[in-house]
Amino acid sequence: MKTFETVIVEFAQDHTVLVTLNRPEVANAMNTQMGLDLLEIFEGFCIAPKKQRCIVLTGAGGKAFCAGGDLKQRNGMTDEMWQDQHLIFERMIRAAMGCPVPIVAAVNGAAYAGGLEISLCADFIYAAEHARFALTEVTLGIMPGAGGTQNLPRAVGARRAKEILLTGRPFNAQQALDWGMVNRICKADTLVAEALETAAVIAGNAPISTRQIKQSVNMGLNTDLQTAMMFEIEAYNRLVPTDDRREGIRAFNEKRKPAFKGC
Repeated sequence: MKTFETVIVEFAQDHTVLVTLNRPEVANAMNTQMGLDLLEIFEGFCIAPKKQRCIVLTGAGGKAFCAGGDLKQRNGMTDEMWQDQHLIFERMIRAAMGCPVPIVAAVNGAAYAGGLEISLCADFIYAAEHARFALTEVTLGIMPGAGGTQNLPRAVGARRAKEILLTGRPFNAQQALDWGMVNRICKADTLVAEALETAAVIAGNAPISTRQIKQSVNMGLNTDLQTAMMFEIEAYNRLVPTDDRREGIRAFNEKRKPAFKGC
């Protein structure tokens, strides 16, 4: 596995990749290099999804998942330099959102601005008890530009999202859970372990099935119900001729755990 300057990539367990944002000295703030590193990592997942079955995304240290863009690096940037950097971030977010492999975000602390936007690219979020969230861009004279105005309303509803976006006020893990943005609150010292435990369950299921389910849900949310139902059937029919479908039925009848191969 390639070594990256700002991100650690580890094969934490069978079929599971642990991706750790690794700039703890600056609350894992995202500079240009981190954008480039994450872009390469997630494009790799998109190109070769069969190499892994689940991804866990977290931050180094105990204080922050990601504090957003590195504003010290951005200080003094020309408009052109700012937009060139943001184009990298845009491509990275699209690669993360387009990743066919299930992603679990383990938010281990503050997830502000772009940090929250990165976590919203995951299929679901586990959060440490002390985690806090915010989209603070409006307080800086900008706005979310990495999916925040689109993914947040889909997670918490339009009216709640507008309040969060227009005020820039932070909210805690319990609020995030109550509003449906977070799936589980964990003790800080068990957060990643719990995320990996769930990842192991996902990785133990048929990988083509999990990818088709993810794609079906994501596509269905962006179209009308009739079209979504048609897409679901097309996704379902892709699974019928697979060896994994046959193995699943055999294992059920033989009262054993299936050994899925991803084919």
